[in-house]
Amino acid sequence: MQEVMDRSADAALVDRLRRGERGAFRELYGRFAQGTFGFLLRLAGRRDAAEDLHQEMWLSVARHASRLAADTDLAAWIFTVARNRFRSSRRRAEPAAVSADAALADRAAGAPASDDPGCRDLERALAALPEVHREVLVLVGVEGLDTAALATVLAIRPDAARQRLARARAALADAVAANEIRTSSPRRAQS
Repeated sequence: MQEVMDRSADAALVDRLRRGERGAFRELYGRFAQGTFGFLLRLAGRRDAAEDLHQEMWLSVARHASRLAADTDLAAWIFTVARNRFRSSRRRAEPAAVSADAALADRAAGAPASDDPGCRDLERALAALPEVHREVLVLVGVEGLDTAALATVLAIRPDAARQRLARARAALADAVAANEIRTSSPRRAQS
């Protein structure tokens, strides 16, 4: 039932955006700004780069909102614009090397702010993953996109999106396990 209401609200917002209604863009920004910033921060690894990308992304959204199709999936569209902005910037400039600790220290406002070592380890493992895995896990695990929306954002078939998600989850599990092995203290030999 909630999903039907969400689709109905999205369709109404798309219609308002297409008509250029005054408060529609503000509502869209309110719904997606935090999530898109967190996504871009996790991809870029640096707050300053994510802030620039986020601003560019919203300018692009504002320019193209009136051209949306009536059946647009807003979450998929917004995260596609964010992803494309990131990929375009990466093509323009040499990517900066960022350590997992630096990415962890500079995480998004929407990222878990916890003193829990498990949460920090998970963020560190996520930051250390290749971009192809990181973006999938953030879109599904953090932003809550389903595999159909994920497929739209990545411009791939839904079955390919499911496979990519499965590989990303396995890579994250391996990264977390490897971190646990490195950080655990050696057991004392029992006599």
